[in-house]
Amino acid sequence: MTLDNYNFAGKKAIVRVDFNVPLDENGNITDDTRIRGALPTLKKILNDGGSLIIMSHMGKPKGKVNPKFSLAQIKDAVAKALGRDVKFAADCANASEAAADLKPGEVLLLENLRFYPEEEGKPVGIEKTDPAYDAAKKEMKARQKEFAKKLASYADVYVNDAFGTAHRKHASTAVIADYFDAQDKMLGYLMEKEVKAVDNILSDIKRPFTAIMGGSKVSTKIGIIENLMDKVDNLILCGGMTYTFAKAQGGKIGDSICENDKLDLALDIIKKAKEKGVNLVLGTDCVAADSFSNDAKTMVVSAMEIPDGWQGLDAGPETRKAFADVIRDAKTILWNGPAGVFEFDNFTDGSRAIADAIVEATDKGAFSLVGGGDSVACVNKFGVADQVSYVSTGGGALLEAIEGKVLPGVAAIKGE
Repeated sequence: MTLDNYNFAGKKAIVRVDFNVPLDENGNITDDTRIRGALPTLKKILNDGGSLIIMSHMGKPKGKVNPKFSLAQIKDAVAKALGRDVKFAADCANASEAAADLKPGEVLLLENLRFYPEEEGKPVGIEKTDPAYDAAKKEMKARQKEFAKKLASYADVYVNDAFGTAHRKHASTAVIADYFDAQDKMLGYLMEKEVKAVDNILSDIKRPFTAIMGGSKVSTKIGIIENLMDKVDNLILCGGMTYTFAKAQGGKIGDSICENDKLDLALDIIKKAKEKGVNLVLGTDCVAADSFSNDAKTMVVSAMEIPDGWQGLDAGPETRKAFADVIRDAKTILWNGPAGVFEFDNFTDGSRAIADAIVEATDKGAFSLVGGGDSVACVNKFGVADQVSYVSTGGGALLEAIEGKVLPGVAAIKGE
């Protein structure tokens, strides 16, 4: 069943969204991209004459109630975005009455799902090495099913529009689907778009295909880097991982971030790229700083010759040009991870050069997919989010989908 084919008139719909939005110290939303992204799905249900139960997680409260992660903080922002009042259930597992009282066109926001350990389904307070762990895990899985069943009891239909958590087999993202018939569970518009965007990248590749992987650690990206080796023509590796590669090749990296236990892995990636005929593009120069601060003293140096006491915080001018030249000629582009510490205004040039080149290529007809929290923050900061083909709301989910893994949140709806 698809959202477009379903008539929600007189139905109660429980919708899993990803409203894990960033908040400042006063509880104000600093980026409402995820709320805006879910609006088409939520409005379709309300416009049909259905009533809406919204559920989400926020942060990592680790199965305990923590006011810092309460969704009460975003209730007014959701109401404003929807243009109607939003009721709030202060306990997501005890909202039967509030759900039953909902009339067509009304909205109920449930409190943070992760205030209950049953949402994630992991035993709490026990290590995996403990002999009692397996029994605790089995018991928690049973409790997770009951929790999902309770959430399902609030509604007639289930919609999953939370791509950002689709790679997790949580109560609200996968297990809950077991309690709805096939015709009463479906993907939301955002999920459908995300799945299609990944499909575009993996199944309908226009060449050359260039992937840009940034971020601080090689270890967190190794799965996707290895999977992309069989698909891409060009692989740009940037950000903090630059210095692990530089050190692996005998470079001096000063105080730059480095995974010393991944030097062999970096050399292996270089070797595999050569064997597979992939053009691996690494930073050759960098903007080095004498401290991790926006106001630090800076100088441009070779990425292989960073003095002691200095650290690479952004791609240098030579590297920026090399990256941009490769990106501009691409027909399919995937960007995940910045080229430097873009949160500091003085170290945004590398990431900005990537963003500008992607915009240029997209304008010439390339398909560009930007995903992962930091890359999304980059295109938003530079004001170019509407000039790339698709901006994904999912970080881990996007990477796992591109790695070729089945996403539990999608499989639960599609019956895969």
